[in-house]
Amino acid sequence: MPDRITYLVVPGYQNSGPAHWQTRWEAAEPEAFRRVEQADWDHPEQQDWAARVDAAVAAAAVEGPVVLVAHSLGCITAARWVAGASSERTAAVRGALLVAPADVDTAEVPELLGFRPVALERFPFPTVVVSSTDDPWVTPARAREFAAAWGASHVEAGAYGHLNSESGLGDWPEGRKLLAEL
Repeated sequence: MPDRITYLVVPGYQNSGPAHWQTRWEAAEPEAFRRVEQADWDHPEQQDWAARVDAAVAAAAVEGPVVLVAHSLGCITAARWVAGASSERTAAVRGALLVAPADVDTAEVPELLGFRPVALERFPFPTVVVSSTDDPWVTPARAREFAAAWGASHVEAGAYGHLNSESGLGDWPEGRKLLAEL
């Protein structure tokens, strides 16, 4: 099996737009970065979203190792996938970069209630959680709790809101460095 890494991009609720760092990474390296497409970005269904991650991992694993690159609800989806995936499937994943995990346990957004409770099983591969000190979707303390439960290292990026396109990160070179260190 070739050793070409496929980076599976797992966006959150309402997808990642053209200015989002995830989309920019995909555009810069389309042969390496692939988006996990969801059937409905505005009305997410936890089981369907996790199943699509599973199918994407299975397809990418044929070509080599996989790294998950998740943002917001995508992080919560990755955690749900890990909690229910086979060990054979998770063995294909080399690592995960989980950025700005949305705390759906406290979010009062009707479309996100089906993702409760957040799965807190340990990830069986190296994982980094990146959070901001002023993220409206997760407190710094809760981001640290997620990282501890998931067996991940934690990086506090500073005051960048939800670490999305509104945060002014551009291509987010600091995130690419964290990804390379996985």
